[in-house]
Amino acid sequence: MRAPALFWAFFLALGCAACTPFPDLGDRGAEASARAAPFPVLVPLEPVLEASADIRITEDTSPALNARAAALRARAALLRRQVGP
Repeated sequence: MRAPALFWAFFLALGCAACTPFPDLGDRGAEASARAAPFPVLVPLEPVLEASADIRITEDTSPALNARAAALRARAALLRRQVGP
């Protein structure tokens, strides 16, 4: 009996939060340089999809991915040693 009550209480709280208007942030929302920046250029989706369509999983994918992951872990360990106390 306790689980359904918690379930409905959660969704009641979620519903109340969803109906709350977003607060007006005024000038605190973003830096002046960000507000004055131009909008990003929109890129057509087709060239992006065509570039990713050539990528295939082969027998060499797993070893290459494991090597890349090991290199990234080694780099992260090196960075942790440089930042540490």
